[in-house]
Amino acid sequence: MKVKERQAAILDYLQINGSASVEVLSEKFDTTGTTIRKDLVQLAENNMVIRTYGGAMLNKEVGDQPVDHKTFINIAKKKKIAEEAAKLIYEGDSLIFDAGSTVAQMIPMLTKFQNLTIMTNSLHMVNELVSFDNDQTIILMGGHYRRKSASFHSNNKLADASLNYYSFDKLFMGADGVDITGGVTTFNESYDGSVAMCKAAAKLVLLVDSSKFGRRSPNVVCNLKTVDTIITDNELDIKYYNALIKLGINVILVDVH
Repeated sequence: MKVKERQAAILDYLQINGSASVEVLSEKFDTTGTTIRKDLVQLAENNMVIRTYGGAMLNKEVGDQPVDHKTFINIAKKKKIAEEAAKLIYEGDSLIFDAGSTVAQMIPMLTKFQNLTIMTNSLHMVNELVSFDNDQTIILMGGHYRRKSASFHSNNKLADASLNYYSFDKLFMGADGVDITGGVTTFNESYDGSVAMCKAAAKLVLLVDSSKFGRRSPNVVCNLKTVDTIITDNELDIKYYNALIKLGINVILVDVH
Protein backbone atom coordinates (compact mmCIF):
# COMPACT_ATOMS: atom_id res chain seq x y z
CA MET A 1 0.00 0.00 0.00
CA LYS A 2 1.37 3.40 -1.04
CA VAL A 3 1.86 6.16 1.52
CA LYS A 4 -1.04 8.36 0.39
CA GLU A 5 -3.34 5.37 0.09
CA ARG A 6 -2.46 4.16 3.60
CA GLN A 7 -2.84 7.61 5.12
CA ALA A 8 -6.23 8.01 3.46
CA ALA A 9 -7.25 4.62 4.82
CA ILE A 10 -6.07 5.64 8.31
CA LEU A 11 -8.28 8.73 8.13
CA ASP A 12 -11.20 6.61 6.99
CA TYR A 13 -10.62 4.22 9.91
CA LEU A 14 -10.50 7.13 12.37
CA GLN A 15 -13.71 8.57 10.96
CA ILE A 16 -15.42 5.31 11.90
CA ASN A 17 -13.65 4.64 15.20
CA GLY A 18 -12.69 8.11 16.42
CA SER A 19 -9.24 7.11 17.66
CA ALA A 20 -6.75 4.25 17.48
CA SER A 21 -3.39 3.22 18.86
CA VAL A 22 -0.26 2.78 16.79
CA GLU A 23 -0.37 -0.92 17.62
CA VAL A 24 -3.92 -1.32 16.27
CA LEU A 25 -3.15 0.64 13.10
CA SER A 26 0.09 -1.21 12.39
CA GLU A 27 -1.74 -4.53 12.72
CA LYS A 28 -4.66 -3.41 10.54
CA PHE A 29 -2.44 -2.09 7.76
CA ASP A 30 0.19 -4.83 8.11
CA THR A 31 3.13 -2.49 8.61
CA THR A 32 5.53 -1.41 11.34
CA GLY A 33 4.83 0.93 14.21
CA THR A 34 7.57 3.22 12.90
CA THR A 35 5.78 3.58 9.57
CA ILE A 36 2.45 4.32 11.27
CA ARG A 37 4.08 6.94 13.50
CA LYS A 38 5.52 8.68 10.43
CA ASP A 39 2.04 8.63 8.85
CA LEU A 40 0.47 10.12 11.97
CA VAL A 41 3.12 12.85 12.14
CA GLN A 42 2.37 13.88 8.55
CA LEU A 43 -1.39 13.76 9.12
CA ALA A 44 -1.00 15.83 12.30
CA GLU A 45 1.11 18.40 10.44
CA ASN A 46 -1.75 18.69 7.92
CA ASN A 47 -4.19 19.19 10.82
CA MET A 48 -6.10 15.99 9.94
CA VAL A 49 -5.46 14.14 13.21
CA ILE A 50 -4.52 14.95 16.79
CA ARG A 51 -1.69 12.90 18.27
CA THR A 52 -2.46 11.13 21.55
CA TYR A 53 -0.31 9.02 23.84
CA GLY A 54 0.45 5.91 21.80
CA GLY A 55 -1.81 6.80 18.87
CA ALA A 56 -4.04 9.44 17.34
CA MET A 57 -7.61 10.67 17.08
CA LEU A 58 -9.48 12.33 14.22
CA ASN A 59 -9.47 16.10 14.29
CA LYS A 60 -13.24 16.63 14.37
CA GLU A 61 -12.83 20.27 13.44
CA VAL A 62 -11.65 19.02 10.06
CA GLY A 63 -14.22 16.24 9.65
CA ASP A 64 -14.48 15.81 5.90
CA GLN A 65 -11.38 14.63 4.05
CA PRO A 66 -9.86 16.42 1.06
CA VAL A 67 -10.93 14.88 -2.23
CA ASP A 68 -7.35 13.84 -3.06
CA HIS A 69 -7.27 11.74 0.13
CA LYS A 70 -10.65 10.13 -0.52
CA THR A 71 -9.61 9.12 -4.02
CA PHE A 72 -7.23 6.50 -2.62
CA ILE A 73 -9.76 4.81 -0.30
CA ASN A 74 -11.25 1.55 -1.65
CA ILE A 75 -10.27 2.62 -5.17
CA ALA A 76 -10.87 -0.82 -6.77
CA LYS A 77 -14.39 -0.99 -5.34
CA LYS A 78 -15.13 2.56 -6.45
CA LYS A 79 -14.11 1.86 -10.04
CA LYS A 80 -16.31 -1.24 -10.24
CA ILE A 81 -19.24 0.62 -8.70
CA ALA A 82 -18.71 3.44 -11.21
CA GLU A 83 -18.61 0.99 -14.11
CA GLU A 84 -21.98 -0.41 -13.05
CA ALA A 85 -23.42 3.08 -12.63
CA ALA A 86 -22.31 4.06 -16.14
CA LYS A 87 -24.56 1.29 -17.51
CA LEU A 88 -27.56 3.36 -16.38
CA ILE A 89 -26.65 6.22 -18.74
CA TYR A 90 -28.18 6.54 -22.21
CA GLU A 91 -27.55 8.87 -25.12
CA GLY A 92 -29.55 12.06 -24.70
CA ASP A 93 -29.76 11.86 -20.90
CA SER A 94 -29.62 14.91 -18.66
CA LEU A 95 -27.51 14.13 -15.60
CA ILE A 96 -26.25 15.62 -12.35
CA PHE A 97 -22.94 14.51 -10.88
CA ASP A 98 -22.45 15.52 -7.26
CA ALA A 99 -18.82 16.00 -6.23
CA GLY A 100 -17.40 12.82 -4.72
CA SER A 101 -14.55 10.36 -5.21
CA THR A 102 -16.75 7.43 -6.30
CA VAL A 103 -18.88 9.47 -8.71
CA ALA A 104 -15.69 10.98 -10.16
CA GLN A 105 -14.66 7.50 -11.33
CA MET A 106 -17.58 7.62 -13.79
CA ILE A 107 -16.34 10.62 -15.75
CA PRO A 108 -13.75 8.81 -17.96
CA MET A 109 -16.54 6.39 -18.94
CA LEU A 110 -18.56 9.17 -20.58
CA THR A 111 -16.28 9.61 -23.60
CA LYS A 112 -18.43 7.20 -25.66
CA PHE A 113 -21.50 9.44 -25.36
CA GLN A 114 -22.02 12.29 -27.81
CA ASN A 115 -25.21 13.90 -26.54
CA LEU A 116 -25.41 14.37 -22.78
CA THR A 117 -26.38 17.35 -20.65
CA ILE A 118 -24.30 17.30 -17.47
CA MET A 119 -24.51 19.53 -14.43
CA THR A 120 -21.96 19.26 -11.63
CA ASN A 121 -20.55 21.26 -8.75
CA SER A 122 -17.12 19.63 -9.16
CA LEU A 123 -14.31 21.64 -10.75
CA HIS A 124 -12.29 18.44 -11.36
CA MET A 125 -15.19 16.85 -13.24
CA VAL A 126 -15.72 19.92 -15.40
CA ASN A 127 -12.03 20.08 -16.30
CA GLU A 128 -12.10 16.42 -17.32
CA LEU A 129 -15.36 16.74 -19.26
CA VAL A 130 -14.18 19.70 -21.34
CA SER A 131 -11.17 17.66 -22.48
CA PHE A 132 -13.46 15.17 -24.25
CA ASP A 133 -13.90 15.37 -28.01
CA ASN A 134 -17.69 15.18 -28.05
CA ASP A 135 -20.81 17.33 -28.04
CA GLN A 136 -21.82 17.35 -24.38
CA THR A 137 -23.54 20.28 -22.70
CA ILE A 138 -21.77 21.10 -19.43
CA ILE A 139 -23.31 23.19 -16.66
CA LEU A 140 -21.28 24.21 -13.61
CA MET A 141 -23.25 24.98 -10.47
CA GLY A 142 -22.39 28.31 -8.91
CA GLY A 143 -21.54 29.17 -5.33
CA HIS A 144 -18.51 29.47 -3.12
CA TYR A 145 -15.48 27.37 -4.05
CA ARG A 146 -14.60 24.76 -1.41
CA ARG A 147 -10.93 23.91 -1.85
CA LYS A 148 -11.04 20.69 0.19
CA SER A 149 -13.53 19.05 -2.16
CA ALA A 150 -12.64 21.13 -5.25
CA SER A 151 -16.33 21.91 -5.62
CA PHE A 152 -18.80 24.80 -5.50
CA HIS A 153 -21.39 25.14 -2.76
CA SER A 154 -24.09 27.67 -1.99
CA ASN A 155 -26.72 28.31 0.65
CA ASN A 156 -30.20 26.86 0.36
CA LYS A 157 -31.76 29.82 -1.50
CA LEU A 158 -28.97 30.07 -4.06
CA ALA A 159 -28.89 26.28 -4.55
CA ASP A 160 -32.64 26.13 -5.11
CA ALA A 161 -32.50 29.09 -7.49
CA SER A 162 -29.74 27.56 -9.62
CA LEU A 163 -31.68 24.31 -10.04
CA ASN A 164 -35.25 25.60 -10.04
CA TYR A 165 -35.43 25.89 -13.82
CA TYR A 166 -33.91 22.49 -14.59
CA SER A 167 -35.27 18.96 -14.67
CA PHE A 168 -32.73 16.14 -14.92
CA ASP A 169 -33.15 12.44 -15.58
CA LYS A 170 -30.69 11.14 -12.99
CA LEU A 171 -28.52 12.30 -10.13
CA PHE A 172 -25.39 10.31 -9.30
CA MET A 173 -24.29 10.98 -5.74
CA GLY A 174 -21.91 9.58 -3.13
CA ALA A 175 -22.10 9.79 0.66
CA ASP A 176 -19.98 9.69 3.80
CA GLY A 177 -22.56 7.60 5.60
CA VAL A 178 -25.73 5.60 4.91
CA ASP A 179 -28.02 4.80 7.81
CA ILE A 180 -31.38 3.04 7.47
CA THR A 181 -33.12 5.52 9.77
CA GLY A 182 -30.76 8.50 9.47
CA GLY A 183 -30.63 8.47 5.66
CA VAL A 184 -27.86 9.65 3.36
CA THR A 185 -25.40 11.82 5.29
CA THR A 186 -22.24 13.85 4.75
CA PHE A 187 -19.50 15.58 6.74
CA ASN A 188 -19.71 18.54 4.38
CA GLU A 189 -21.49 21.42 6.13
CA SER A 190 -22.13 23.12 2.77
CA TYR A 191 -24.56 20.46 1.63
CA ASP A 192 -27.50 22.61 0.50
CA GLY A 193 -26.50 22.11 -3.13
CA SER A 194 -26.72 18.33 -2.75
CA VAL A 195 -30.18 18.67 -1.18
CA ALA A 196 -31.30 20.83 -4.11
CA MET A 197 -29.86 18.32 -6.59
CA CYS A 198 -32.05 15.60 -5.08
CA LYS A 199 -35.14 17.70 -5.79
CA ALA A 200 -34.11 18.46 -9.38
CA ALA A 201 -33.60 14.86 -10.57
CA ALA A 202 -36.25 12.30 -11.50
CA LYS A 203 -34.09 9.47 -10.17
CA LEU A 204 -31.40 9.41 -7.49
CA VAL A 205 -28.60 6.85 -7.87
CA LEU A 206 -26.39 6.45 -4.81
CA LEU A 207 -22.83 5.16 -5.27
CA VAL A 208 -21.29 3.92 -2.02
CA ASP A 209 -19.00 1.07 -1.01
CA SER A 210 -20.20 -1.23 1.77
CA SER A 211 -18.01 0.42 4.43
CA LYS A 212 -20.32 3.48 4.39
CA PHE A 213 -23.34 1.58 5.70
CA GLY A 214 -24.15 1.94 9.38
CA ARG A 215 -22.25 5.23 9.52
CA ARG A 216 -24.03 8.49 10.28
CA SER A 217 -22.33 11.79 9.47
CA PRO A 218 -23.58 15.09 10.93
CA ASN A 219 -25.54 16.46 7.93
CA VAL A 220 -28.52 14.70 6.33
CA VAL A 221 -28.77 15.07 2.54
CA CYS A 222 -31.91 13.00 2.00
CA ASN A 223 -34.09 10.23 3.35
CA LEU A 224 -33.44 6.77 1.93
CA LYS A 225 -37.02 6.65 0.64
CA THR A 226 -36.03 9.22 -2.01
CA VAL A 227 -33.27 6.97 -3.38
CA ASP A 228 -34.17 4.90 -6.45
CA THR A 229 -31.00 2.83 -6.87
CA ILE A 230 -28.02 2.04 -4.66
CA ILE A 231 -24.90 0.57 -6.23
CA THR A 232 -22.48 -0.96 -3.75
CA ASP A 233 -20.18 -3.97 -3.42
CA ASN A 234 -21.15 -7.53 -2.52
CA GLU A 235 -19.55 -7.24 0.91
CA LEU A 236 -22.67 -5.38 2.06
CA ASP A 237 -24.07 -6.88 5.27
CA ILE A 238 -27.23 -8.89 4.52
CA LYS A 239 -29.20 -6.96 7.16
CA TYR A 240 -28.67 -3.71 5.24
CA TYR A 241 -29.48 -5.37 1.93
CA ASN A 242 -32.78 -6.71 3.27
CA ALA A 243 -33.67 -3.36 4.85
CA LEU A 244 -33.00 -1.51 1.57
CA ILE A 245 -35.07 -3.98 -0.44
CA LYS A 246 -37.89 -3.56 2.07
CA LEU A 247 -37.79 0.21 1.40
CA GLY A 248 -38.30 -0.53 -2.31
CA ILE A 249 -34.80 0.52 -3.35
CA ASN A 250 -33.16 -1.16 -6.33
CA VAL A 251 -29.89 -2.54 -4.92
CA ILE A 252 -27.11 -3.48 -7.34
CA LEU A 253 -24.24 -5.48 -5.81
CA VAL A 254 -20.90 -5.38 -7.60
CA ASP A 255 -18.56 -8.36 -7.25
CA VAL A 256 -15.24 -7.07 -5.89
CA HIS A 257 -13.49 -10.43 -5.52
